[in-house]
Amino acid sequence: MAAQQVRVERDAAGLAVLTVDAPPLNLYTAELHDLLDEAVGDLEDRPARALLIRAEGKVVSGGVDVRLFAAQPSRARAKALFDQMLDLPDRIAALPFPTVFAAHGLCLTWAFEVAVACDIVLAAERASFGLVEKVIGLTPTMGGTQRLAARAGVGRAKEFVMTGDRYDAATLERWNVVNRVLPDDGFDDAALRFAATLAAGPTLAHAATKQVLAHYERGGVAEANEHITSIAADLFETEDLRDGVRSFLRDGPGKAVFTGR
Repeated sequence: MAAQQVRVERDAAGLAVLTVDAPPLNLYTAELHDLLDEAVGDLEDRPARALLIRAEGKVVSGGVDVRLFAAQPSRARAKALFDQMLDLPDRIAALPFPTVFAAHGLCLTWAFEVAVACDIVLAAERASFGLVEKVIGLTPTMGGTQRLAARAGVGRAKEFVMTGDRYDAATLERWNVVNRVLPDDGFDDAALRFAATLAAGPTLAHAATKQVLAHYERGGVAEANEHITSIAADLFETEDLRDGVRSFLRDGPGKAVFTGR
């Protein structure tokens, strides 16, 4: 039963779909963390071509089970917990293939922090988001504040965290936090199609794009420029680039079939 709270399904094309299904609210618990940790570990050991993270139920997540915090007897134990929690979205962000988060409904605290660790955030029109840790006197610990600032700016991040308000999908799309807002009807299928398109694409080139942008995040345009030519040149050793060039010259654009090799 517990293992079904997190499941990873892979298709023949290389798309992995990680589903959180811990009713009724998909709350973050120590048990759920262990299951997510195991799932991400499997994706690290056996990389997919793309990953879609989604949830079952009426909400993506109602947040963290506060009893987890109540169980921490000291500052040292709390820090150890927070270090463990932060590691999860960091590892998702480091996966060497495209990652997509699909939010179909209310998406609070840890789930939002995982969402902004992904490359692309898709939201249904009815989705809403919040970092509401202020209600217990805490600040977000899983990287959400700083990743929100990277997408929307420091001022927006301060507002989002300090108010603890819920923000709708349209607002976060305007803030450049959500990449695309999609209709409620058919949202799951649309998110799956979007992720499948990425999985069918030149995933080694996508991984290279993630490397370049990681350098940009660390040191701006100058650092990215120091690495881009080497990263791009490495792609000339891949079958995908060689086949893509041949296909373009022979058949025109958009006809290449990529294999991730």
